Amino acid sequence: MNPTRAILMKLGSVAFFVVMQSLIKATGGRVPAGEVVFFRSAFALPVILFWLHLDGGLATGFRTANPMGHVWRGFLGTSAMGLSFAGLVLLPLPEVTAIFYAAPILVVIFAAMFLNERVGIFRLSAVAAGMVGVLIVLSPRLSIGSGTGMQHAEALGAMLMLTAAVFAALAQIFIRKMVATERPGTIVLYFSLTATLLSFLTIAFGWVVPTPRDAMLLVIAGLLGGAGQGLLTMAYRDGDASLVAPFDYASMLFAVVIGYTIFGEVPARSTLAGGAIVVAAGIAIILRERHLGLKRARQRRALTPGGQ
Repeated sequence: MNPTRAILMKLGSVAFFVVMQSLIKATGGRVPAGEVVFFRSAFALPVILFWLHLDGGLATGFRTANPMGHVWRGFLGTSAMGLSFAGLVLLPLPEVTAIFYAAPILVVIFAAMFLNERVGIFRLSAVAAGMVGVLIVLSPRLSIGSGTGMQHAEALGAMLMLTAAVFAALAQIFIRKMVATERPGTIVLYFSLTATLLSFLTIAFGWVVPTPRDAMLLVIAGLLGGAGQGLLTMAYRDGDASLVAPFDYASMLFAVVIGYTIFGEVPARSTLAGGAIVVAAGIAIILRERHLGLKRARQRRALTPGGQ
């Protein structure tokens, strides 16, 4: 364990992912979302394979005890990715980030539904507060009856991002089940492979030949996505999840700075207020998960002869 390195790795991965989103946003929707998924996944593969080689896990990276689990996780994760890329070009970057914070909140709900996890009043209250925060972020997009074309596009973007958060949360549920038998590197590798293959199914919806500039942006986005995934995995290897996970929310700071300096986006008050509520709820859930994890560990030790 190396907590300082874990935090730095986590912050690096968050920064890479936000820059990746910025590069995709800079294409302005000229490349279909399915094609963007291809660039993001295919060009992440060389980085992931190189990372596995350095980590000594390349030889075992393709071994899996749950191939169908990877397929379903890949389908859900690819759907989340495609929807988020479609919504990304329609909304300011800070707003995209704040809406996607709904994913870890939804994981708590889905874990109770599909994994039979017990959710007490504390976490239920945090989930309720988090969803209120999401609604505050969405509030400017909810009244679109007589809006302009741009307002309708932004409302569509908000719905796409919220749906993407739902799919991302469901993908996390599959990951929670898969980690019992699968290595983190294997999960990362098969997701990129699955997403690359699934992206080809969208060719029928109209791929384009990107301009050299757009192609360069998307290739770099894919490389950054692979690097960010590697840093993320190493962060959770070097530090406890309860220490590392809250630094996810540094993405809002990065998104605000990049959105303002690159795209001239000034975050709305509703985005900042709602985002702050969602961040607080998310951190509360993380801390509660840590407390429950320690409590379960103590109970397991008490039930094991000699505490071993």
